[in-house]
This record gives sequence, C-alpha cells and structure tokens, in this order.
Amino acid sequence: MPLLFTPLTLPAPQGPGLALRNRAIIAPMCQYVIDAEDGVPTDWHLQHLGAFAAGGFGLVTVEATGVEARGRISARDVGLYDDAQQRAHQRIVSFLRSQGVAAAVQLGHAGGKASTYPALPGQPSGTVPVAVGGWTAVGAVDGPVLPGLDAAKGLSTPEIAEVVAAFAAAARRADAAGYDAIQLHAAHGYLMHQFLSPLTNTRTDGYGGDEYGRTRFTREVAAAVREVWPAHKPLGIRVSATDWVDGGWDVHATARLLRRLADEHGVTWVDVSSGGLGGGAEIPVGPGYQVPLAAELTRQLAGRPVVVSAVGLVVDAVQAETILATGQAHAVSIGRAALRDPHWAASAAARLGVPRTEIPHAPQLWRAGW
Repeated sequence: MPLLFTPLTLPAPQGPGLALRNRAIIAPMCQYVIDAEDGVPTDWHLQHLGAFAAGGFGLVTVEATGVEARGRISARDVGLYDDAQQRAHQRIVSFLRSQGVAAAVQLGHAGGKASTYPALPGQPSGTVPVAVGGWTAVGAVDGPVLPGLDAAKGLSTPEIAEVVAAFAAAARRADAAGYDAIQLHAAHGYLMHQFLSPLTNTRTDGYGGDEYGRTRFTREVAAAVREVWPAHKPLGIRVSATDWVDGGWDVHATARLLRRLADEHGVTWVDVSSGGLGGGAEIPVGPGYQVPLAAELTRQLAGRPVVVSAVGLVVDAVQAETILATGQAHAVSIGRAALRDPHWAASAAARLGVPRTEIPHAPQLWRAGW
C-alpha cells in the first residue's frame, strides 16, 4: 500500500486522537461566494467540500473562517460567530462525516488584510472603502500591512483580549457544529502572522519587541482555544514558515514557536506554508517549493506528537508519495490540484497501484472505474 493511502492519526492531548483514512488533506481555499455577506456557508460550500469527501480525501479543511465580522478577508467570506453560521457549518460537517472523511475548520482573523475585494476574476484589488461596504481593519500596529492596502488601526491590549476571546468562542461553535479538528490561521500575512513577523510588528509593549513578545498573541490564542476545545480533538495551526525577506520571520523562529505550542498548548498538527508579508519578497514558486520548509520543521519537531503536512504546488500522486516516503512530511495538503479534480485522491490511489476495491471514494462513483 502506498504510504499516501495508509491511515494517519492526528494526536490529541487525551484519547486516541483523530484517525484519518489516508494522508491526503484538502487545504483551506476561500470561495468568496456569500452574496448575503452574512458569513453563513451556502449550498456552494456544501457541494464544493462534499465533492472532496466523495472523492476520497482523508481530511477536508474548511476555508479561512472569520472569528468575528471584521476578521473576514472579504465581506463574502465564511464566519463562525453567530448561530445561523453554526447551523450551516453543522450541515456541511454532517455530510462530510457521512462520507467517511474527517472535517476541520480553519479559524482566522485577517487583521490588516481584512475588508479587501474578493480574489475573483474581474474584481479590483485592495481595500474596500467604508463608503461602499468595507470596514476599518485592525492590526498589530497602526498603518497598512502591505502597499495598496488602507491603514489598519493598531489593537490596544484590551482589544487583543477581545480577539483572543473571539477565537475561543468560535472554537466552542466549531465543537457544537461537530468539527473533528481546528486549524488556527497564522499564515499568509493575516493577524497572527502580522504579530509574529518583525516586518509588521513594531510594537514596544508585551506583544512586540523580541521574539517572545511577538509570539505572545499566537500563544494566547492557542491557549484560549485549547482550553475550550475538547481534549480528545486535535488542534492544528497553519504557519508561514518564512517571509522570504531578510530580517523577517523565518523557519528557525517558526520551529521555536511550534515546539512551545506543542509542549505548552497541545498543538499537534502543523500545515506548513509561507509568505504573505513583505513587498518584494522573492519566492521561488514551483512544484513543491515549500516542501523543504516542511522537511525542516518535521526534523525539528521529531520526538513530539506532532503531524506535519506539506502544502504548495503538490499536484502529482508520485510527487506526494515521494514527499512522504522520504520523511519530509507526514501528510500532504492539496489545493489547486483538487480544484481541477475534486476526486484527486481516488485518481492518485489508482495511479499508485492501490487495488480497485480499496480506492477511497463514495460507492455511487464506482462507474468511474478507477
């Protein structure tokens, strides 16, 4: 059996952890389809995510989900801060689990990258003005996070505590909706990453300064979520392992943070991405370009009960199997390739020689003939 299609367990502080049927994970991918702008997942989300479950993946991660309204990347994004949203999430989770797949939700706050236009064809870029439905974004400090964005308002210490509480409240709702795992979004230039990186965090109080201060917000979020999230369920995090900018956040600082999160707050799953801050960053985009970062973090987290998943133009079955077989990661997160083929996992299993009777897919798809 190829390693990609062997079972994997995401550890948890108590109990046996979360058993996945295989090591192919759906990465969170924003859809920008909520016309009502109320954060409530729609039928689009049900069919979009449901296709991945029917197509054989082991874990489906729901897109970046705002823990408060102002934390959404755009007004057309998903939230988990009210009852209507929770009910819609519960419907999606129920279907995913009916297909034998585990369900995770990525909880995030866009910070200074909030209130932007949806990343869709024909849409402008930049911040949506308040006059036409946008809002004033908040961030680690006053000022724009990136060129082309409006200035964010720096969070005060009491306001930081409110955001931490919003993460905890969303985690409670995620549990009530039936999710099996949470992934905290600390990547791609959003709020947690804005606090982590010296490129964007110039605070001089306890949430800035040295590395310990800049990691404080992320540590507090992890602690607050872990306190309310059931101990038998895994808590994960997506990180930008490097800013790709000299003097920015890097893989060594990431490793130090992850060891602390694992040891002190029970974070047992790390999805390794990169970038999102720093104009002019030279990112060597290409097949598997982030895998070396995952490999380094796998090495530095060895001996701890932490699963590392690699993401970033992992598109081919043999490529994915090689990443796992060479010990560079424990799982792979698939994004663009799954958009092209929601049944990527079943197709990959067939290509890697998995016996037809053991290829993961919904039984209704048997005529596909994998």
